[in-house]
Amino acid sequence: MNLQTFSGKSTPIGNSNGIRFDAALFKTHPEFFGEVKATVLGPGQMLVSVLSGDTSIAQSVDDESNPVMQVFLHFLERQMTEHPDLIEPMDEAELAQIAALVEGVEAD
Repeated sequence: MNLQTFSGKSTPIGNSNGIRFDAALFKTHPEFFGEVKATVLGPGQMLVSVLSGDTSIAQSVDDESNPVMQVFLHFLERQMTEHPDLIEPMDEAELAQIAALVEGVEAD
């Protein structure tokens, strides 16, 4: 998985504060022009989502992937790469427990 990253910096804006991102973010992802919302995922992690404006581009991105899932998968990839010694195979009991949890569940 290859997630794009863009640099930014917090800055005062009038009586408030804002985050200024590199222009490359808006050139690559014009859907972020306009209103956005920030959701704190955890310490040091934030998800920025489009609220309004030209959502046709944002909608096509949302249809292809869930951004929260992308962040989680990126975290897993990084952990597996940096700490392969922590990866342990599942045993038969764990596989049986998982099978019992998903019994009767149909996937989309």
